[in-house]
Amino acid sequence: MRLLEYKGKEILAKYGVKVPRGVVIGKPDDVDKASLNYPVFVKAQVPFAGRAKMGLVKRAGSKDEAKRIASEYLGRVIQDFEVKKVLLEEGVDVVKEYYVSVTIDRSSRTFILLASPEGGVDIEEIARTSPEKIFRGRIHPFEGLRDYTINAVNKFMGFTGDLAYKFASLLRVMYNVFEAYDTELVEINPLALTRGGDFVALDVKIMVDDNALYRHSDISVEEEGDLTREEIEARKYGFHYVELPGYVGVIGNGAGLTMATMDLVREFSGEPADFLDVGGGASRDVVKAALTLLLKDERIRGIVLNIFGGITRGDEVAYGVVDAFKEVGAAKPLAIRLKGTNEEEGRRILAPLGVKIYETAEEAIGELMRNLQGGGR
Repeated sequence: MRLLEYKGKEILAKYGVKVPRGVVIGKPDDVDKASLNYPVFVKAQVPFAGRAKMGLVKRAGSKDEAKRIASEYLGRVIQDFEVKKVLLEEGVDVVKEYYVSVTIDRSSRTFILLASPEGGVDIEEIARTSPEKIFRGRIHPFEGLRDYTINAVNKFMGFTGDLAYKFASLLRVMYNVFEAYDTELVEINPLALTRGGDFVALDVKIMVDDNALYRHSDISVEEEGDLTREEIEARKYGFHYVELPGYVGVIGNGAGLTMATMDLVREFSGEPADFLDVGGGASRDVVKAALTLLLKDERIRGIVLNIFGGITRGDEVAYGVVDAFKEVGAAKPLAIRLKGTNEEEGRRILAPLGVKIYETAEEAIGELMRNLQGGGR
C-alpha cells in the first residue's frame, strides 16, 4: 500500500527528517484554523505521481485562495481515488534538488539505495536519459546499510564536510524506516538542499507491504493509504478485490478458482476487470456486496459468478444475488456457474430472476463472451 504524502512525511519527521511546515485539512473551512505563513502550496493527497501536471498542486497567496483551491480538490474522484485530504505547506528556500530512495531489487534479492543529483523528475526518466547520474548501492538484508556504501554515495553526490554528515544521517533514517515499517520503497523526490544548508524532504513516497499492515497500528488503511472506494468496500465486507483494466467482472470463491476463472475469460478472448474472491463460507451479505460492487462499476459490461460450494452454501450465494438485483437491478449480463453444497436450493431461489445457471465455467463464460462480443466492444 502506498501511503499518502502527508503520512509518509509524518513518519520520516518522527525519525528526524526535516519536512516543510504544513497542515493537513479535511474540509475547506479548516484553512481558517491553519496557522501558516503565506504563500503556501496546496497539495491534493492522492497516491500517484504527476500531481503538478494534473493541476493538483497550486500556490496560494492568501487564506481565501487556499480555501478556494482546497474546495476544488476535496471530494473529487481522480483515477478511482476520492480526495479526502489536502496538505497546506509553506515554501522552502531551495538551492538544489536531489533524488534518493531505498527499495527492493528482486532480481538480486537485495535492497538497493538509489541516489541522483537530478531530483524532481521520475527516476525512470533519469535512467532513460542519463543513467550515469544514478548511484546504485546494494544493501544485503543481513548486513544492513554499511558505512562504505554511505561513503560511496556521498562521493558520487559530491557531498563533503557537514553536508556529507547530514546526508549520511538522512540515509540511515531512511533505511531504519524502510526496515521498521516493512516497506517496499522509501523515496524522497525532490530532496531539497536549502540556503541554510539543511536537507528537507519536499515530497515523500512510502510503500508498505500489504501483508505487514497488521503490525502497524499507526497507519489507517482507509484514511492514509491508496485504497480506492471499491477496495475500501471490499475490506469492509472481508472479500479480496483487485481492480484490473478489463471489462468482464469476475467473482469466485477461493483464490485458485477465481484466478482460473480469469484465465478462462482470457481464453475466450475477454479481458478481466477484476479479481474478486468472496472466500470460503461467504454469506449472502458478502455475495450481495461483491456483486453490487461490480454491477455499479461502469467499466464492466458483463459478469461471471463462478462458485464451487464446499463450506460455501449455494442458497446463501443465491440469496446474495437476489438482494443485489433488488438493490441495483439486472443492469448487466450475468453468467452463473453454481455447484456443490445446497446447489439445487440455490437454483430454486434464482429461478424467478430468469438468470441461467450453467453446469461448467466454460459454458458460462463462453456464452457470456459470445453475447458481449456480439454486441460489440
